[in-house]
Amino acid sequence: MTPAELKAASRLGADAFTGLVSRVEQVHQTVAGRAFGQFRQTGAAARLVHDAVTRGTYGAVRGAGAAAGAVGGQAAVIFGSGGRPADSGRAGHLALAALNAIAGDRLGAGKAPLAIRMAVRAGGRDVTIDSAALAAEFPDATPRLAVFVHGLAETEDSWRRRDGGSGGYGRRLAGELGYTPVYIRYSTGRHVSDNGQDLARLLDSLVAAWPEQVDELLLVGHSMGGLVIRSACHYGQQAAAAWVERVRHVFYLGSPHLGAPIARAAGYAGWVLSRAAETRPFVTMVNGTSPGIKDLRHGYLLVDDWAGCDTDSCPRDHRTDAPLLAGANHYAISATITADPAAALGAVAGDLLVQPASAHGRRGHLQQIAFAAESGRRLGGLHHFDLLDHPAVWAAMHGLLRRDVAAAE
Repeated sequence: MTPAELKAASRLGADAFTGLVSRVEQVHQTVAGRAFGQFRQTGAAARLVHDAVTRGTYGAVRGAGAAAGAVGGQAAVIFGSGGRPADSGRAGHLALAALNAIAGDRLGAGKAPLAIRMAVRAGGRDVTIDSAALAAEFPDATPRLAVFVHGLAETEDSWRRRDGGSGGYGRRLAGELGYTPVYIRYSTGRHVSDNGQDLARLLDSLVAAWPEQVDELLLVGHSMGGLVIRSACHYGQQAAAAWVERVRHVFYLGSPHLGAPIARAAGYAGWVLSRAAETRPFVTMVNGTSPGIKDLRHGYLLVDDWAGCDTDSCPRDHRTDAPLLAGANHYAISATITADPAAALGAVAGDLLVQPASAHGRRGHLQQIAFAAESGRRLGGLHHFDLLDHPAVWAAMHGLLRRDVAAAE
């Protein structure tokens, strides 16, 4: 890590420590309040002494943690001048992605060196969105772009997780159908709606600066990435962005359009903890600490879905209707761990993280999101991360594209 990254990490660790101390103090004060409440006036003097001592003690512990973080940060600056950037290797990429998934909304001033910003990625680095930089990075640019948007705690490398020489879906789309693959990286701990708005702006700039006149966009999202794409299409359409009219195909690979059960379970657990004063300080430790994770409970895409709602204490679904982008073909592909995707266990367990019903926008017998039945594929014997790079998934994608391209000719 570079000195700036080490300093930011020290600050983040100190904040986490002082936050934990504050939670313990809140529980202590609540329990003490109940105990002293039994004695009322006779215990008033003891309560004053107790409160003064505990405030001083907890304050000293917090101060020690903050001081340790500051000292550690300064030591990093002095002794860590030769460090490589944290994202200079694959392991570093994954570590930063995980950190941003958990705390992406808290990596502001003082911790910015650890924050991932949304960017086109190539060769392990961000690509500047201007004509010269794009022409240099994509010398074989075509008028057809395939844009890949990863899921929670993932990176652009996740699309090549098998690394068996095939190059993943991007290389196959390039070799067989003439698309230029473009990979996006972003902080998955931020609200889906924030990332959706950023993606809409990035696509606008990308299409305007692309070395060739862009005729067609194909968008591919895995898990949360599919929600970010839907959000971007909504906000891009609102802004009358030129790129929106060029979107022809959108693939959603295991995207929780109606939410993910694990995220919902954590949200309900947090709601239960919020009912009692003694456990309320630990709500955020149970139900997910970042807005991005909380959005996965019900598949939130838009600011209106979560604005005005205390996501730590409200378990209800406030998702608003966000129609699929008109004029594009939308394909929902799901997986189940069972070999037979129609098996009862497969419907419940899904791919271990997302259930098929959510991936296909269905709730019970109702089709809540307008995916055409003939444009969906349910694959058996796969887990959630297989959807990133698997021959069966590519066969489904290729078949759907070939069918719709032939129908359009």
